Amino acid sequence: MNTDSTIDKLYDLKLGVMAQAFSAELSRTEDASLSFADRFGLIVDSQWTAREESRLARRLKKANLKMFASVEDIDFRAARGLDREVVLDLAGLGFVAGAGNVIVTGPTGLGKTYLACALADRACRRGFSALYRRVPRLVFELALARADGTYLKAIAAIAKVDVLILDDWGLAALDAQAASDIMDVVDDRSGLRSTIVTGQLPVSEWHHLIADPSVADALLDRLVHRAVRIELKGESMRKQTPKRAKRLT
Repeated sequence: MNTDSTIDKLYDLKLGVMAQAFSAELSRTEDASLSFADRFGLIVDSQWTAREESRLARRLKKANLKMFASVEDIDFRAARGLDREVVLDLAGLGFVAGAGNVIVTGPTGLGKTYLACALADRACRRGFSALYRRVPRLVFELALARADGTYLKAIAAIAKVDVLILDDWGLAALDAQAASDIMDVVDDRSGLRSTIVTGQLPVSEWHHLIADPSVADALLDRLVHRAVRIELKGESMRKQTPKRAKRLT
């Protein structure tokens, strides 16, 4: 067998990692402890792992998460009303499989965005797609899309995302057009994809942020229905040790 030809063919097939693993195995001729099937399995595993890592990197890049966050690094020691069992249950991603929502509310500095990004990061690592958007920024982007004729395309793209983070909900009131645009986003996802919403105001005060009462009723019904709600309380963790505060926002 012409091994150089085999290696060249693997590169032509865009299986570069597999080619390198094959070359490495050829140099291990003195090791007879593994069968051919085992050695071939190791070669295939190398290519598979590299491809999965590449796919994960693309998912994380597209997600555009505000910060690097992981479920493993969530701090449950601080007194802020964060239930470990609830978070670990969410980390199992059953809410994503069931197209449920998560609502995280509470004062600034208690880790709402970190928690949302940690769940989205976990989703990306399990093969789901995610997207982070601050609500004020999303409203602006949708207004631009409406102006240049790409609105339907923008809405359709968001609808396909498995986990959408709407951060800073309620930071500013939504006028009629903005509320209508956000309604389009939420309605397309309702019952089909998961949305994580974070905001400083409690859910009971959300209705007053939306100009049109009928749109407010419909929008909140779709967000709050079947949502896991986490209400954080306490003093901002940014006032605590710098190391802990870094993991927080």
